[in-house]
This record gives sequence, C-alpha cells and structure tokens, in this order.
Amino acid sequence: MRSGDGTAPYFAVHEGYALYRGPVSDSVAHRHAAFQIAIALGGEVSMLDAGRIPHRAAALVVPPMVWHRILAVENLLTFFVEPHCAFADRLRARRGAGITAAADLRDLREQHVRGGGAHPSGDLDPRLQAAMRTLADQDATRAPDSTATRPHATDSLPALAAEVGLSPQRLRALARLQLGMPLSRWRIWVRLRRAAEAMRAGQSPAAAAITGGFADQAHFTRRLREMMGLTPAAVAPLLRRSAAPGGVHRDGARDR
Repeated sequence: MRSGDGTAPYFAVHEGYALYRGPVSDSVAHRHAAFQIAIALGGEVSMLDAGRIPHRAAALVVPPMVWHRILAVENLLTFFVEPHCAFADRLRARRGAGITAAADLRDLREQHVRGGGAHPSGDLDPRLQAAMRTLADQDATRAPDSTATRPHATDSLPALAAEVGLSPQRLRALARLQLGMPLSRWRIWVRLRRAAEAMRAGQSPAAAAITGGFADQAHFTRRLREMMGLTPAAVAPLLRRSAAPGGVHRDGARDR
C-alpha cells in the first residue's frame, strides 16, 4: 500500500517518540501510554472517543490512556510522544483531558519533535523519572527467558518506591497525577518499544516478543493492538523499511 503523497508508509521508533506516516483504515478502539498527535496530510483526521463522540480537525492531540478510534484517512502523520520527554511538556501545557483539536500543530514534522524527544521532561518529578528509568533499565538487562521466573529486586512497587525515596502511595499518586497512568502501563509501553526496536533490527515478531519481555507473540500482539491499534505483522515490514538505506533515517530529510 502506498501513502497519499506517493511515498511508502513507514513506522519508526526513536528516542522519546515513535511515528507513523501513511494510510489508516478504521482502527480498533485503543489507548496508549504516550501522547498522540495525529495530523492529516491533506484534509482532516477524524476520531471517535470512548463515548463515540466524533472529533475532526487537521490535527488532533490525544493524551495518554484516553480511549479513541481513528477513522479511515488516506494519509496520516502521527507521533507517539513519550510522557517523560521534554516535548511532552508542551503537550501537557495544553491541559486537555480528552481529544482536542490542535491547529497550531498541523505543520509539525519529525525535525520539530526530535530534539524534545531526546531530552528529559522539565515538568515531571525527578523521583518519578528515576522510577521510570529504573523500570526501563531493569527490563533491558533482564534475560529474555527469565521474565516470568526471576523477579527483579525492584519489581514490586514498595521496592521501587524505596529506591527513589518515596512511599508506594506517593509514587502511585505521582504517576497518576503527572503521567495520567499507573507505572504498570508505562512498563508495557517500554516493552513494546523494545520489541519494536528488535523488529527494526530484523527479528521476527515471535523473537521480538521475547526480547521485549512478553510471554509470547500472542501476548505481544494483544498489547500492541490494545495500545496502538496495530499488529506486529503490520508494523514489522514498516520498521524494517525505516532501517533500510534510503528509508527514513536520522537526518529526517524525507520527513520534511
């Protein structure tokens, strides 16, 4: 399938954000642990919220953990901005609790997001950010075949909270207040990111599921559909295309 501007669709994962460009058919209802900025590359993008209320604009912003369904659009540019990065501070400042129109973001492109994606948030409590890094780091260093049988020292919320100098209740409250989600949801997002990076490097969806820390490919598929309305089978070839010479690469030249 080709996107409306004559270039092949792609999906890529970078520091602090992921992006997709191309056509979208009606998606399943989903919610993700990131801000979403959906931009129609010509015309408007339409979504339904949890109450089936329609939202339509040239660009829409969806906060973390807000249920939505994207309706078919010929050519969409969508960013998934992780809540711990500096660019997310700009989105938090909008203070919208649900799907909101964002005319000021209709010309947003990857080069505008890249710098803010690579730097930490200036808004989030440093102890919360430390807890998020700890969860990400411990999953990264865990042997793929040990996820279910060898708990890490900070797998429990009390242990994680103690490591960053908070009570479990305060850490839980900070996550819900500042991230809009429990840390368990953030951890699923981290694992999805790791699995996506593994597919980008050439692993099959089944192997990437284990690398990401999921029990199996079916578990990975369920979580990806739940958080992004996509499947590993659909995403894998787009990720590999983004990694190939002449694809979407780090200078962002093809994103302008």
